Amino acid sequence: MLSAELAALYTRDLTRLVQELEAFPDTETLWQTRAGITNSAGNLALHLEGNLRQFIGRLLGQLDYTRDRPREFSDSGIEKSDLVARLSAVRDEIPPVIAGLSAEQLEAAYPQLYSGMTLPTQQMLIHLEGHLSYHLGQIDYLRRLLTGEGAISLAELQQ
Repeated sequence: MLSAELAALYTRDLTRLVQELEAFPDTETLWQTRAGITNSAGNLALHLEGNLRQFIGRLLGQLDYTRDRPREFSDSGIEKSDLVARLSAVRDEIPPVIAGLSAEQLEAAYPQLYSGMTLPTQQMLIHLEGHLSYHLGQIDYLRRLLTGEGAISLAELQQ
């Protein structure tokens, strides 16, 4: 079923996100940028947390959450261990919401307009997975740029 396949992709990429954050050598490096790069890995991680908790956790799973999007980009200095714990919690909470959606729920209209349009829930979930994957790649390249280290071993997709 599509919901199980999507949940597996979110689990994989959220596991990879946690692994990327853990691969940063320290808290300070998580919050650094370089010329031409606006957002630190820490801010991108906070943005992904807010995005997924809002658009999947709250709107599809009725999980309690109040998003403060500006803080996702203005906060800094959150300890690496705290950020890892927060994103580990997202990894544990969000995929089960997706896996629990029925075929009818996936085909139904997503409960909020996106860019002024009504989308099927499954299309919104695919969009949000693309957003997660995009920022995960940015975090990986920023880590490599800041540390001089290469790729890390990442989680495989669970069948």
